[in-house]
Amino acid sequence: MEQVSPPGGDHARHRRGPARILLAMLLTALLLGGAVPYVSGSGHGYLSYLVLADRQDTEGAELAAEQATAAGGQVVQDYPQIGAVLAYATGQFAERLRGRPGIAAVGATRTAAVPGPPRPLDGTSDFRPASDSAPARGAARGPAGDSTDDSTATVPDPAEQSDWNLGMIGATEAPARFATLLRSPGLAPVAARTAGAAPLPSPQTLHGVLVAVLDSGVDDTHPDLRAAVDPEASASCADGRPDARFGAWRPDPGVTESGHGTHVAGIVGAARDGHGVTGVAPGVRIAAVRLLGPLGQYYAENIVCGMLWSADHGAKAVNDSYFADPWKYNCPEDPDQAALIAAVGRAVAYAQKQGAVVVASAGNDGQDLGSSRPDRRSPNDRLSGPGQDRLLGTECIRLPGELPGVLTVSAVDRRGLPAGYSNYGRGRISIAAPGGDPDGSAQSAVVSDWPGGQYAALAGTSMSAAHVTGAAAVTAAVHPEWGPAEVADQLTAAAAAGCERAAAVCADPAYREYYGAGVLVLPD
Repeated sequence: MEQVSPPGGDHARHRRGPARILLAMLLTALLLGGAVPYVSGSGHGYLSYLVLADRQDTEGAELAAEQATAAGGQVVQDYPQIGAVLAYATGQFAERLRGRPGIAAVGATRTAAVPGPPRPLDGTSDFRPASDSAPARGAARGPAGDSTDDSTATVPDPAEQSDWNLGMIGATEAPARFATLLRSPGLAPVAARTAGAAPLPSPQTLHGVLVAVLDSGVDDTHPDLRAAVDPEASASCADGRPDARFGAWRPDPGVTESGHGTHVAGIVGAARDGHGVTGVAPGVRIAAVRLLGPLGQYYAENIVCGMLWSADHGAKAVNDSYFADPWKYNCPEDPDQAALIAAVGRAVAYAQKQGAVVVASAGNDGQDLGSSRPDRRSPNDRLSGPGQDRLLGTECIRLPGELPGVLTVSAVDRRGLPAGYSNYGRGRISIAAPGGDPDGSAQSAVVSDWPGGQYAALAGTSMSAAHVTGAAAVTAAVHPEWGPAEVADQLTAAAAAGCERAAAVCADPAYREYYGAGVLVLPD
């Protein structure tokens, strides 16, 4: 997840420490008989693998399943849209399978073994859109707000007054309140929508647009989100399989940072009702797709599943405020990581082909994505010891943010200046948006929804990406005939127009490294 320390807090908000937490959870699962949903294996540790066929269709998935089974793997999910399957296996599975006829790539999606494949789902497990087949409905889980992540401090109900971020991008009904924000110093070409611009679409118009929030889950019982989350388009992909049982999309309060997705969803589409916060696109429908699994990871199969589910259910925009585990950056020279790049890349391309703008956070490491950089945290699902000390070249990429056609979003603070934590890089950033400052007061961060009907002030490129996703929904509502490329072009063109109104700023070579096309502003 791409958030940083909350204002006034002393808890690190980058990622959880993997070693002790993962080991403790695995031991607890074994002692309690299944707290983690994996079946007992043969005594050997299992890894999960994505197996990709040359063909990116149903026949390709069938061939991948056949070859994976022949190599000793247990296939638990197929992805016919992209010619791939998810399999669990022990030993040298990938080595046995690579190079077989019709197989394009095979890669382990984790480095820490589990006792066995995930348990069978007691419910639907396919990608059919709700309009074709209503998903089976099991018993609803308890409200996601029964408990929250204690490491995140909540704030009082802001009554829709903590919206500097909306004023910065021209999404508030009273932009004059933010006039001083729109003349930022330094490299800050922040500009509201031009005078006389057409009114923003109504909630009724926005309701025709579906936005997918791929994240830690969304608390649809929150007052700001009750009318936004669409149960028919929501699911869990927490183990790489679509689970459409009622409530499966809700956050697991037992997993660290499980409130993150609710915060992101609020930025995208919280209702404008005089209470809480307002989203960039109030009235939009949200497909809540939980990716965060019980071990606290966003594995590649979870992303593939979520991307395909969202595309097949008609999402016009897909928000991705996270990076793929276990590798912060995936390098194509490594055969496992190359397979993960290919699999997530196929899923993103499929979503784009189905009509979705894919938006992703740039990351909170303060690194130049266009140059060599260190990675000392990967793999972050290891059971013990330090991470590998890797020096990465520019060919190593974040997933899904650096894939073709993805809108990659950097963060600016309340003054419109580049946030110190935000990744940057010329040619690597598409657009900048409000992310806030983690070191100031709550008024310097982005206030949004938190499970249990609460609110939290967070900062990070997660928040920035959510603003762009909301803006994509607004643009899609105004121009329903447009495809994802046209929507993305409109967003970057509007940001560039704001830059052009400050030509001296745009002339600075450092501008593009941090802002891409410019700072997000809702198109006129």
